[in-house]
Amino acid sequence: MQITAEQVAKLRERTGAGMMECKKALTENGGDIEKAIEHLRKKGIASASKKAGRTAKEGTVYSYVDTEAKACVLVEVNCETDFVAATDNFKNFVKVVAKQIAQANPENPTALLTQKVVGNASQTMDDLVKETITKCGENMTVRRFVRYPLTAGKEMKSYIHMGGKMGVIVEVAMANAAKATEATFATYMSDIAMHVAAASPQFLKQEEIPADLVAKEKEIAMAQLMTQNKPADVLEKIAIGKINKYFEENCLIKQKFIKDDKKTIEALTNEIGKAMGESLSITRFARFVLGEGVEVVAEETQH
Repeated sequence: MQITAEQVAKLRERTGAGMMECKKALTENGGDIEKAIEHLRKKGIASASKKAGRTAKEGTVYSYVDTEAKACVLVEVNCETDFVAATDNFKNFVKVVAKQIAQANPENPTALLTQKVVGNASQTMDDLVKETITKCGENMTVRRFVRYPLTAGKEMKSYIHMGGKMGVIVEVAMANAAKATEATFATYMSDIAMHVAAASPQFLKQEEIPADLVAKEKEIAMAQLMTQNKPADVLEKIAIGKINKYFEENCLIKQKFIKDDKKTIEALTNEIGKAMGESLSITRFARFVLGEGVEVVAEETQH
């Protein structure tokens, strides 16, 4: 039968597939658009699996606040190239992923894939990923995310740097929510988020650092001091000083504020709280750098 350009255009709009693929799918399915869509999805799943071995290290870090689900989300979604990351298909996919995390509250990226898409009970998130891979022609993955509930006594601030190359989310506890609208507090929240982006803290406070990591740092410090001809108790004190330096460099509240290195983040928080007549405390944060730690598939590095 004769397949019209209008039919092909409609199928392309619905699926994002190429013109020739759409025409072939319509021809093989008697011009039935719904059957052609199913045909392309099945074909797309097969091609998506072939792409799954390719490294997805580009993409975006995206933040989203859902007032209905009362949650703030920070998510990293990866694709293979920055070209695809700039397309509407990819950007829209990321928005759907963020909304899904906010509303369906998956435990991790693996659990996310098994969930039905919010608002579309006939499709799983895994189906949507494969469908988007077909549209974009690249492998993509939902790599990681955090979801912070919007609860009474907690305020959130997110910050996206360089158009999605890095993202930060910070949670601060305060008793009087009405004061969250004050300019002083808004500036403080922005400063903290940008500080986290710039200073790269690994922990919020000393108590969060695993004991074995502290022990390892002390072991390293002592090994560095072994060549010094000093009494053991003196070396111990020097090693403790090195450990404290480690805390100052890696714990957010102990770090020196990037805009004023004469005060720590803890001191800044207390200062702002006092000025507001409020007790403030940073309760948690997350910082994602796009592609950080993603290993390139070995065969991709060979030319």
